[in-house]
Amino acid sequence: MTEALNPSGVVLVTGATGNVGREVVRALLARGIGVRAASRVMPAVAVRPERDVTYVRLDFEDPATFDAVDGVRAVFLVRPPAISDTKHTLVPFIVEARRRGVEQIVFLSVAGAEHNILVPHHAVERHLAPSRGWTLLRPGFFAQNLEDAYRQDIIEDGRIYVPAGRGRVAFVDVRDIGDLAARILGAPDHHDRESYTLTGPESIGFTETAAQLSEAIGKVVRYQPASIIGYVAHLRSRGLSWAQAGVQTILHAGLRLGQAEHVDPTLARLLGRPPRTMRQYVHDRRELWLRGPS
Repeated sequence: MTEALNPSGVVLVTGATGNVGREVVRALLARGIGVRAASRVMPAVAVRPERDVTYVRLDFEDPATFDAVDGVRAVFLVRPPAISDTKHTLVPFIVEARRRGVEQIVFLSVAGAEHNILVPHHAVERHLAPSRGWTLLRPGFFAQNLEDAYRQDIIEDGRIYVPAGRGRVAFVDVRDIGDLAARILGAPDHHDRESYTLTGPESIGFTETAAQLSEAIGKVVRYQPASIIGYVAHLRSRGLSWAQAGVQTILHAGLRLGQAEHVDPTLARLLGRPPRTMRQYVHDRRELWLRGPS
């Protein structure tokens, strides 16, 4: 009989200033779980600590910062977009975290990573597989891509520009991912060695997505399908590295083949409620597209 995992103690949230990390921090605090918020660049809020939150610097390319895990029970692990070589960054971090006593790792992977060796998340999943004390979250495309990866195109050009063709997507709201992650981090034994594919409650195309956004903000936003070459060039012009542009293009090109259109009931089952829809998301966040780029 294996020893039960300890549900108490502080959780280290990596990427704590990003879209998903912020929501995990919020949801953990709502459950009364102490948080150590990690980021490569320390945020200004770190000098004004929140209750039950401390801030630490963590850079996966700098092993000297891996002591951020000292004294924590669990880690919510996010791959930074700038890192494509996870074998020499996230994997050594996991090894060190285990050596320093971390019992539970919840890894934010992507849908299909178990089969797709081209995405950086695959190597992390393979490393974790033989051990215990882990849970894999495999979300599809985030609704929050509209305020992150697509926002500049929406504000400056009035378009969503991706190489998705007529593909449909079961967009998932990161607020729901944050809520689920906090549940899992608070009940580790119930989710040990589990892998969850997470989607929103409906599958919609980018034309419909643009129409819902247009309705929410009162301005016309159109969907313009991109070619593969055109999209890579576009991402490079936006300042992404070749590796970043390659990963983002691979993920979007798969939409043409229906890789993200399936609606999975897992998120609703685990949350005990329906996940948020795209219409709810764009209504709640409409102010983001009514002001200029930040």
